[in-house]
Amino acid sequence: METIQWKVEGMDCNTCAIHIHKYLEKQGMKNVKVNFATGDVLFDAATTPGEKIAKGIADLGYTVVDQAHAAADHHHDHSKGFLGTQGQRFLFCLPFTAILLLHMIPALHHQPAFHWLMDPWIQMLVTLPVFILGMIVFGKSAWKSLRNKMPNMNVLIALGAVASFGYSLYGTLTGQAQQYLFYETTATIITLVFLGNYLEDASIASTQRALNKLARNQKVMANMIAFDDEHREQIFQVENTQLRVGDLLLIKSGEQVPIDAKILWGEARVNEAIISGESVPVHKGPKDVLIGGSILQDGTIKAIVTAVGNDTVLSGILNMVKKAQGEKPPMQLLADKISGIFIPVVLGIAGITVLVNWLVLQEFTPSLMRGIAVLVIACPCAMGLATPAAIAVGLGRAAKTGILFRNATSLELFKNISQVVFDKTGTLTTGKFQLKAFQNLDNSMREEDFKKTVYSMEKFSNHPLAKAISAEWKTKDELRWKKIEEIKGMGMKALDAEGNTWIAGSFGFVKEFTNDDTHNVYILKNEKLAGWIDVSDETRPEAKQVISYLQGRGIKTILLSGDKKETCDRLAAELGIETVYAEQSPAEKLAKVEELDNAGPVAMVGDGINDAPALAKATIGISMSDATQVAVESAQVVLMNHGLQHLPEALGLGKHTYITIRQNLFWAFAYNVIAIPVAALGYLRPEFGALVMGLSDVVLAVNSARLFIKKVT
Repeated sequence: METIQWKVEGMDCNTCAIHIHKYLEKQGMKNVKVNFATGDVLFDAATTPGEKIAKGIADLGYTVVDQAHAAADHHHDHSKGFLGTQGQRFLFCLPFTAILLLHMIPALHHQPAFHWLMDPWIQMLVTLPVFILGMIVFGKSAWKSLRNKMPNMNVLIALGAVASFGYSLYGTLTGQAQQYLFYETTATIITLVFLGNYLEDASIASTQRALNKLARNQKVMANMIAFDDEHREQIFQVENTQLRVGDLLLIKSGEQVPIDAKILWGEARVNEAIISGESVPVHKGPKDVLIGGSILQDGTIKAIVTAVGNDTVLSGILNMVKKAQGEKPPMQLLADKISGIFIPVVLGIAGITVLVNWLVLQEFTPSLMRGIAVLVIACPCAMGLATPAAIAVGLGRAAKTGILFRNATSLELFKNISQVVFDKTGTLTTGKFQLKAFQNLDNSMREEDFKKTVYSMEKFSNHPLAKAISAEWKTKDELRWKKIEEIKGMGMKALDAEGNTWIAGSFGFVKEFTNDDTHNVYILKNEKLAGWIDVSDETRPEAKQVISYLQGRGIKTILLSGDKKETCDRLAAELGIETVYAEQSPAEKLAKVEELDNAGPVAMVGDGINDAPALAKATIGISMSDATQVAVESAQVVLMNHGLQHLPEALGLGKHTYITIRQNLFWAFAYNVIAIPVAALGYLRPEFGALVMGLSDVVLAVNSARLFIKKVT
């Protein structure tokens, strides 16, 4: 299956997103995610979808935009030419509507210069440009949605405008203008809906600003190093989109790193705030990795490109956030169900409003106006916008800080977390081990051979201990094994050319052969102890503060590690962790997390291969970005750049995003529950209903945008 990402224009509310979602599922697409707030549509397809699928979406009233030319924010309409944006449409309609509203000012009725405003034919001509534009935008979309039996919000707007215009036109043609003249209602509805759409677009765009800032950093100029026929170095300026893996770059002080690369020569201080949230420069030297979008504060380096396109860290962040935005947390499901039946229900309420008021008032004109008011004030957008707007802000702020959520559900689940389980190595400690001591116990083997044998095994492992030993004892004269395997949570097992069996592992691997459990790594040859190695590790400086924060909020902290009990107890005492489970295998870690999860929602923070099953089992799995790929893939939340210090903000953002969603949904439901009866009883004219409808979305967007500045820890 191939994951397809499209940008789709024309979605006005969550109902539109539901229609596209249903259509793609009918066409056999899997894992469909549609976000009307951003215009992003993601789905899995067995083959690359062709023009037929794009045409089907167009028949629904929407437009698939070529990804190569799609901007980061679809709400800045991509349509070209005259009246291509909501703002332009509003400004076009405003003068005509203003003229029509003049005749409603009583003081002007006695001014001869304004008598022409009372002429119904003049009013019809002034209204026509606004009405025609409204029908091109709202009417066309409404017709397509009705034709596909999926009515959208534009049906309500178009019906309200057509009813008021048709009623006024009837009065004009029959010479009963005084009783039937409501051209200003038609123009005002259309104009104010354009204004509301513009304000909504601007508000939603502000919720995307953190992601837009990341997106803007994806396209910059780069200094590419090339060589002429005489092998002389030449520097060419190219766009980073033209770079390929293996290209050489020159990056100078003050420049932005154009793309992911590895330093070959030189040293520099690099500001990686774009993905870590920390503006303190990081020292980088040869073989260190540079992340595209970071800034070289000082120094000059030469580097080799390591990733391009969607494989870069920045693209990965953006794609992960876009996928998360397309997810629907549990709270949104009710709103989606209501949105799906909202428009038919409102049409029914509007019809009943007209009928009941006509029977009660014995007058059709005010009854019709009340029915039109019901049509234009009803707002399914508010219900659809409640969750996406809050999630967009929450995910955007998180990404800017160095926190990546794989799905929106994780944001909501954070509100219930009562326990946080920590792995030890690489999570609460730096994972940067230093060899402290070693002992070769095999008298038949020289020290150099001991080191070579150990290196030849440990180089195949991703465990932090193995990496430290490999880096310290690296040699070109390594052994070639007939067979070698890594046993998760235990160590390495190998068979050499002479048939000797070698083991490099933890005490749990060798406890049958020795009672001494004071060392970190044990070496066995043919089931006999051949040596041991001790390493030292540093506690992360931020670990104690993070533990104190969690405990201050009533969250239980637990250390779950495969390391020795004495070591774990010592670290727990240093940090103030309440509960310790030491010497745990991956299977035991999984069972323990499952047991804890049954007692209450649990977050697991880890970074190794042996943590992957437990991370996947926890209510929320949290991984460090420098963890093994398996651990990162198993986690729902990734903390960038040794980001344990970001854990409190991740928890806080999750809780406050949920609070914001709840506030938004309350407003959306309360608005419709109150506004529709008010309009039906005649307390709200259609013109004001159109304005209030537009402003309701703005209220939600503004409330969501507060998450950018809100204190969450």
